[in-house]
Amino acid sequence: MKVHVALNTPRFDESVRFYRTFLGLEPVKLKPGYAKFDVAEPGLNLTLNASSDSGPGALNHLGIQVHSTAAVREAAERLKAEGLATFEEENTDCCYALQDKVWVTDPNGYRWEVFVVKVGDTTVASPTVDSSCCPTCCHA
Repeated sequence: MKVHVALNTPRFDESVRFYRTFLGLEPVKLKPGYAKFDVAEPGLNLTLNASSDSGPGALNHLGIQVHSTAAVREAAERLKAEGLATFEEENTDCCYALQDKVWVTDPNGYRWEVFVVKVGDTTVASPTVDSSCCPTCCHA
């Protein structure tokens, strides 16, 4: 399991350079308007999303990356059992990867996803460059 943090940035190229230096790593995925850094220790999946309408430090969403679809389903069941509103996606092509996921929003409005990457390199970023992968639940 690892934590996922997705940041919107109007200064995409500068941000990629900053996080290369800050983390001491090259992005494992670098596409137009999208960069992914996979940090082993501590476990972190950091993504940068180009955005023209976000201010400095704009949080896109948070997540927990798990190792299986079964773990995503277990999280979805746990959340629903507590009466939380969820949105589930299966085989969604998001952030240049095929994924299964469940979304939930905390009491402060922070969007969280629990997800598994099934295929790690596809050609689709997301529905639009200026959104996270789930416009239905995340931008409502």
